[in-house]
This record gives sequence, C-alpha cells and structure tokens, in this order.
Amino acid sequence: MSPSPSDPDRPPADNTPPHGGAICRDCGTRQKQAARRCTACGSPRLLAHDELDTLSIAHVDCDAFYASVEKRDNPELLDKPVIVGGGRRGVVSTCCYIARIHGVRSAMPMFKALEACPDAVVIRPDMEKYASVGREIRARMLALTPLVEPLSIDEAFLDLTGTERLHHATPAETLVRFAREVERDVGITVSVGLAANKFLAKIASDLDKPRGFSVIGAREAGTFLADKPVGLIWGVGKVFQDKLARDGVKTIGQLQGMEATDLARRYGAMGLRLATLAHGRDERRVSPERDTKSISNETTFNTDIGDHGQLRAILRRLSEQVSERLKAADMAGRTVTLKLKTAEFKTLTRARSLPAPTQLADRIFRAGDDLLQVEANGRRFRLIGIGVSEFSDPVHADPDDLVDDGAGRRARAERAVDALRSKFGKSAVELGLTRSGDIRRQRDR
Repeated sequence: MSPSPSDPDRPPADNTPPHGGAICRDCGTRQKQAARRCTACGSPRLLAHDELDTLSIAHVDCDAFYASVEKRDNPELLDKPVIVGGGRRGVVSTCCYIARIHGVRSAMPMFKALEACPDAVVIRPDMEKYASVGREIRARMLALTPLVEPLSIDEAFLDLTGTERLHHATPAETLVRFAREVERDVGITVSVGLAANKFLAKIASDLDKPRGFSVIGAREAGTFLADKPVGLIWGVGKVFQDKLARDGVKTIGQLQGMEATDLARRYGAMGLRLATLAHGRDERRVSPERDTKSISNETTFNTDIGDHGQLRAILRRLSEQVSERLKAADMAGRTVTLKLKTAEFKTLTRARSLPAPTQLADRIFRAGDDLLQVEANGRRFRLIGIGVSEFSDPVHADPDDLVDDGAGRRARAERAVDALRSKFGKSAVELGLTRSGDIRRQRDR
C-alpha cells in the first residue's frame, strides 16, 4: 500500500522508491508527472528535475539563522526588520530578509545598517541559544546520514548516497521531508541544494532562499555556470576577481574555454582549481572529520577604550567564555592569540605558545594579559578578542606549574567554580578581577 496524501511521511510498503515526476515540498506527495500544482494539496512548490533521483550530495543552510531563531521565540518580531549584532559600533552578525530588502547585509557596520533600515529591531547575539538550536538541527542531519560535514553552526554538507533502503526514499525525498520537519518541529526554515558534488550543491542552496530547494544536475553544470561571474567560484575573492578581470576574464564560461595548462601557468595551483570547478567538477568528498582550527571570542566597544584596567576586565570575561567552550568541547590548546582593533581600524594580532595545552580561563587570560600590556600603551581600541588554537589531547592539559606556585591553587578554584555553576547555574558565582589578575568570588548562593 502506498502512502496516502494525508499521511505523506509514511514510507511505501516496499523498499523501492518511486522515480520520475515531481515531489511536493509542502506535503511530500510524489507525482508521476510534473505539473503546476500538487495534485494532493494544491501547493505550487513542486520539485522536478531530470536527475532528481540520481543526485545525493546536498548543502543545507538555515535561512537568516540568528534572526530566524529570535523571530521564532518572539512572534511580535515576525513582520519587523530584525538585525542581530553588536551595539552601534559593532557589525551585523545576520539580519532577516525584511532587513535585507532595505540593503542590510551581514558584516555591515551597525551604523550603516541603521542608516539603511532605521526601523530595524536590533538584538544582541545569544550564542548559547543559537548553538543549542544548531545542535538540534545537526542531530536531525545525522539521523539521515553519518556523512555530515559541518561548515558552521547553521550549515553543512550531507552525502546521502546509499540511504534509499534505510529511509525508503530517494535522497531528494528524504531532504524534502527533513526541511518540512525542521520547519514544523524546530520553528525555523532551511534552504537545500542538491547536486552531483559539493561545489554545485553549495551554489544550489543559495538560488532560491528562503525555504528554497534547488537542483543542479551534472549534465547541465557547464551550461548553468557559463554566464555566471567568476566570483561564484570558491576562493575567488575580490582581489583575485580584479586580477582575472585585468586578464579579460569575467565569466566562468570564459574559464571553460581556456586550457588547464594555460590557467596553471598563469595562476598556479588556483588555476588548476579554476579549470576543474569551471566545468562543474569537484572530487572532494563530504567529510565528517572537519577539524576545528581555533576557538575564540571577541567584542566591539560602543566607544573606544584606552584604559588598561578596563581592557583587562573585558579580556578576563572573554577568556572565561573561551574556556567554557573548550571545556564543553573537551578540547585544549597550546597557542593563545590576542586580537585588537585600533580606533583607526588597524587590526593587531599577537600570539603566545604555552608550555602545555590549556582549558583554563586563568591561563588563557594571563597569556593574553601579558600580550595586552605591551600593546595597551595609551592607544585606544574599538575591539578586543582572545582565542586558543593548536589543539591536542586534553588529557595532557594544565599540568601543575612548578614555576608559578599559585597556578595550582587558581586551577582548583576555577574547577570548583565550574562545578558550582554546573549545579546551580552560571549566575551562582560571579567573579571579579584583582590588580594581580587573580579572580575574586563576588557572590555565591
């Protein structure tokens, strides 16, 4: 017995999925022939493509993720332009599609965003909440296939090759159901790109946002790419686009007409990459083992800060946030990097390697503070950040310090604070900072 239109999630009785026709993205019904509307629910959102049942590489991207989560949690914001980001001196982390209509874009300085959209509701990022939603969606992806390659908190590649018998559906049908369930159960929307490889899948997911589902087949790839700008290719940023333009190359079709040897001679390894991707070929596999290179936190000030004491207090708080993330991920790193941005927008980065990897806020802060003392010489800064990299097995992290007699005491105090916060919540213990850099317990309950 085949599933009825009223029960679209029910799998067919046998293990052979239907082929050809179209899939309704709103009710999941499979139709034998492509039409203007779904024969079951009347929706015009039908997915049809000649290669629909042979493609299995997908890119899934949450739509305006941070802003969508905020609108989900506060329905009063649904019809309003929403910007998620820092204060007036900060930048836009993301914005909803209403704000984008007004010209607001991610990474835009906040003052420019508010000039473009003065009626926007600005919300400070709540990374803990976004990470929680991201983990929920990631878990749903992993239920589809173990081959999930995260790119960020809100997007990932999936390889659904060979999952037909498991899900009693083609990869396209499985992804249609996934998108519907995320919207229904999680309360946000996603856009899906389905293609023959990662390069094309990533392009496809951007074609019809929000709530999009686009397909680029292997046979049409060359024609589809021909009139597109070279900037559509990964790694071709503005500088390289300008270089290609000076050489008379502005479209991918022009690259398709060039020999790989000529491109390699002109542009080195990047030239070989251009020769491959311009024709829609990409041999990279979906790899679930993407290594995290660093964990960091930063903040942009509403007004420039030159006072060393103020900068140290902010650095301490950021170090605690980085430490919390390291501990949660069971990671430890050996290199601490301080990031500063001057009032003139010049970015400074300074790094220090530790004798052993660390997870502790105390050690992260002290390394960063040593670097800060050199740079905080009266200059004013608009941003400060701290990060940890060069990860290794946490079993070797934070051994006793034979030089600093107080390090062990501070480490034990920090772990005791972690235990209290784990049991009673983050506000159970609030920490201050002494002139020497030691933490001071301000309140517990």
